[in-house]
Amino acid sequence: MQLSEKQKKDRLSFREFVDNEIIPNAGTYDREERLAGELIAKLAAQGYNGAVLPEKYDGRAMDFITYGLLNEELGRGCASVRGLVMMQNMVALTILKWGTEEQKERWLKRIASGETVAAFALTEPDFGSDAMHIETSITDEGDSAFIINGHKKWITLGQTADLFLVFGKRRGKLTAVLVEKDSPGFHRTAMGGLLGVRASMLAELHFDNCIVPQENVVGRPGFGFVPVGITALNLGRYSIAWGCVGIGQACLEACLDHTSKRKQFGDYLKNHQLIQEMIADMTVSLKAGRLLCYQAGHLHEEGDQNAIMEIMVAKYFTSKMAFSIANNAVQIHGAAGCGSDSPVQRHLRDAKIMEIIEGTSQIHQIKIADYAYKEQAD
Repeated sequence: MQLSEKQKKDRLSFREFVDNEIIPNAGTYDREERLAGELIAKLAAQGYNGAVLPEKYDGRAMDFITYGLLNEELGRGCASVRGLVMMQNMVALTILKWGTEEQKERWLKRIASGETVAAFALTEPDFGSDAMHIETSITDEGDSAFIINGHKKWITLGQTADLFLVFGKRRGKLTAVLVEKDSPGFHRTAMGGLLGVRASMLAELHFDNCIVPQENVVGRPGFGFVPVGITALNLGRYSIAWGCVGIGQACLEACLDHTSKRKQFGDYLKNHQLIQEMIADMTVSLKAGRLLCYQAGHLHEEGDQNAIMEIMVAKYFTSKMAFSIANNAVQIHGAAGCGSDSPVQRHLRDAKIMEIIEGTSQIHQIKIADYAYKEQAD
């Protein structure tokens, strides 16, 4: 699969931005468990917050492969930063595809510019993978408003977001609603101390008779998960898959550098056969993961009906791959890889989270197995 000249140029631009603006600060973001406000402005200035939006809404109109390359480079630098960009594009794309013209005009340019920070609010304390049984309720208040009651948890950017795409049940059917941070009856509680992606600024969201206009429904009542939620989750899984390739690439590069400088038993580590075995496995796994991402992106661009499942395949493989590579990277670095200032230990913690978010590895296994049986039957 060959990149176009424009895609190659864009990839170099993404890499330069990550090297200059993200990698020098990633450790600080992790320790402080927050992203700097000026970073959001820098990401928006590059067009990353509106990467998938058309130029009409001040977006970059990236094709799916280019968007993947962006996520790989962001993931190479900092998984939390990649998560921020992913979240903006998840919500923006959902509004673009299923929102009203008024919603598009009101929100898309603001998300692309960084003026509005958006978040996706599906997960609850008792329901994550089992999204169809969430308990947040949406009830009618006359003909013009909804009342939302419920509790969301582990919401990325929940501490700082201005706009939330919230999923709840109205008359027993999942419905998606846009909720602004100053809506009556809404408040949030910051969460900290996470294993990985510590700068994601997670929060719990509380809706206590929260009032929102009925015009804030995205799609139609009852269409909250399919197709509205799937649009966002599909993009999210694709972003994570490429981001995991980025984590793997960062770890491989760190190991190549470390083993070329570090000596043990009178020789550089890179000349020890067991180290070479680990480097070889990292390299091959990384190439395989990247090709799965290319394949998924290509199928999406072609409008292939199997694209959603191939994105799931890529996310499943690369998340496991990233954790394995990061684990070996810490092993290769030894004690030097265990300190709080070591990027590889941060990548290891972040990689573990990738096996859980946007569908656990176990949920993916079930879906992929069903897919295999279906292909066999066809």
